[in-house]
Amino acid sequence: MKDVTAAIIIIDGQVLIARRAPGEKHAGGWEFPGGKVEVGESPEECLRRELFEEFGVEVEVKEFVMESVYTYPQGSIRLLAYQVNILRGEPQLRVHDCYEWVNTDELLDYNLLPADVPIALKLTKF
Repeated sequence: MKDVTAAIIIIDGQVLIARRAPGEKHAGGWEFPGGKVEVGESPEECLRRELFEEFGVEVEVKEFVMESVYTYPQGSIRLLAYQVNILRGEPQLRVHDCYEWVNTDELLDYNLLPADVPIALKLTKF
């Protein structure tokens, strides 16, 4: 099982989600930004690295929110979600083709990747 991270970035009551670009695995699916944890890397380090690589932002990783386990055809993942604050920069598209700031009660209106759905459900109850 692979550990993957997800950033829950909320500003003014809206959460950041991003859509996978054409040609990427799960293209067209919306997700909470993050990525695969590398060997020897903590989930917090992973989030800082991935958000800088994919969006050009420097972040502070706050508390753990929850985990979601899901088995895709290519294997199982454990999605580890953390609350994250942007310290510097505005999100830039480098891997995704679109991002949006969404009210938490609208998250389920998007075609979220299956592993992200339980996190969205929890956020809708905040």
